[in-house]
Amino acid sequence: MITRAKSPRVIPGFGLSMGITLGFLGVIVLIPLASIVLTSSGLGIKGFFKVITGRRILAGIRVSFLCTFIAALINAVFGMTLAWVLVRYKFPFKRFVDGLIELPFALPTAVAGISLTAVYSSRSFIGMFFERVGINIAYTRIGITIALVFITIPFVVRTIQPVLEKLDPQYEEAAAILGAGRARIFFQIVFPEILPALLTGFGLAFARGLGEYGSVVFIAGNRPFQTEIAPLLIMNKLQQYDYQGATAIALVMLVASFGILLLINTVQIYYGKFIKG
Repeated sequence: MITRAKSPRVIPGFGLSMGITLGFLGVIVLIPLASIVLTSSGLGIKGFFKVITGRRILAGIRVSFLCTFIAALINAVFGMTLAWVLVRYKFPFKRFVDGLIELPFALPTAVAGISLTAVYSSRSFIGMFFERVGINIAYTRIGITIALVFITIPFVVRTIQPVLEKLDPQYEEAAAILGAGRARIFFQIVFPEILPALLTGFGLAFARGLGEYGSVVFIAGNRPFQTEIAPLLIMNKLQQYDYQGATAIALVMLVASFGILLLINTVQIYYGKFIKG
């Protein structure tokens, strides 16, 4: 009887690897998140809903969700376009432009907020131009949306870019030979392939934007019921030593972010089964 030799493993066995993974995940992710639930549970169910259903809290959550959703939609369109240009075309300073995409990752969010406020305030040339046509950007929800677009654009570009790079252009060439137009080639051949990555980028951008604080707080103006965001309300609660109230708001944002990512992943799974079936 011939026995097949076991291939050598680069990393330790499954049990040890899984134990290390779960331990690291628990210490870094699960335990801090569980502390939010435990701290907010001290309010009780009635106290919890009393905090999160306050008029000012609901207004802040509404502003955060609305501006983040609009920013994620904008990034879904322009991020896909930018990824397409970077992959399909050659032009001068292409690597420089490609490197700029990751600048929001490295740039401190406070620096981004101050820069955007200086650019779009009424004292700057750009801000004055928009103000003359009746559009105020700084200290409005438009400014919040622009800041979120700036911060979350890399999530969409970097998730779509690898998919486009691996996409075989032979299918597009064959469709073009058969007489298909550019729009039909894109929507029937290219778009179905990049849609899962697009959904992932949208979900990551949305989840990231909900918790953004540094780049938004400067340009928002922080007017209650108008431009006050949920992360700022959390900071206000912490400054008032209301840790339970702060964790209650944080728990709502945590559940919302997790729900968005779960929904996106579920759509991807069923979409993949639909394509294969």
